[in-house]
Amino acid sequence: MKPLALFNKDWQSELRTRYAINALAMFILVTISVILFSIGSEKITPYLTGGLLWVVIFFSAMSGLSRAFVSEEERGTTMTLQLVASPSTIFSGKLTFNLLLVFLMNIAITILFILLFESFTVQNYSLFLISFFFGNIGIAISSTIIAAIISKASSKGTLYPVLSFPILLPLILTLLELTKFAMDGDSVEKAFVEIAVLISYDVIMGTASYLLFDFIWKD
Repeated sequence: MKPLALFNKDWQSELRTRYAINALAMFILVTISVILFSIGSEKITPYLTGGLLWVVIFFSAMSGLSRAFVSEEERGTTMTLQLVASPSTIFSGKLTFNLLLVFLMNIAITILFILLFESFTVQNYSLFLISFFFGNIGIAISSTIIAAIISKASSKGTLYPVLSFPILLPLILTLLELTKFAMDGDSVEKAFVEIAVLISYDVIMGTASYLLFDFIWKD
């Protein structure tokens, strides 16, 4: 089995059940609605809206990406996957599926923020797109390996956010700083250190995930 075949299986299954898509859509709409009602007619700073953007993205990922491997355990298909595909193939297929969900989810959230929050103004779109692109990759990689870990645990619902917070915290803090730079209109060169940290996080998490997944999956 190739990674693309596993991705197609997960995508077709998601189109039938729409569990992750519905969970993400409802969480995004409810969260942004609560923020809008809480703010009311108050004016908020651009930095605050930038922070709220990544907070919504973080918790949306927690609500919809945890079932990458949990669904296999629930359906009893884990043993079949272990027989027909290598661990690297399985992880690549699941990661591709989560990447698609993350990008679709975060593009929708960003568009809603642009439309609904007047203070959400980005001066340097190149810098914002760089941070957005590599940030989404980091979220997808981290979420995928954490989903693999919690699929073997008994308390799956509570364990996912507990593990995700310390792992994703450095990524979120870096993205907050890069978003602040983008809103200020700073150049990409000025944010070089933060961009390097962001890319390094993706590389380290990706390498560690591929190295550790073999032990996690066969445990």
